Amino acid sequence: MSQPNMNDLLAKAQEAQAKLASLQQSLARRSVEGSAGGGMVTVKATGELRVLEIRIEPSLLNSGDQGMIQDLTAAAVNAALANAQKMVQEEFQRASVGFQLPVPMPGPKSGS
Repeated sequence: MSQPNMNDLLAKAQEAQAKLASLQQSLARRSVEGSAGGGMVTVKATGELRVLEIRIEPSLLNSGDQGMIQDLTAAAVNAALANAQKMVQEEFQRASVGFQLPVPMPGPKSGS
C-alpha cells in the first residue's frame, strides 16, 4: 500500500479546519434551554456555553425563599449548559461522519 500524498493530507486538514470553524460559528448562534423546579426557573444558553437569559417565575420571586431561588437557578444553569454541551457533541459527531484523514501506513523497517 502506498503512502498518502502530503498535498492530499494538507488539503483534507484545511478542509476539516474550515468545516470546524463554520460549525463553531453555527453553534454560537444556536441556543438550548434548561429548567428546574417544574419550569419555575428557565435558562437559555448558546453552543458557546454562554448564558443568554434567566427567567424566574414571579411566584418564586414573591415567595422570598432566597435559598430555593439560588438552588433552582444553579440547577437550571447546569441543565442548560449540559444541554448545550450535548448539542455541541452531537453536532461534532455528525460533522465528522464520513470525514476522516488518511492514516499514514508505516513502511517496511530497514536494518532489522
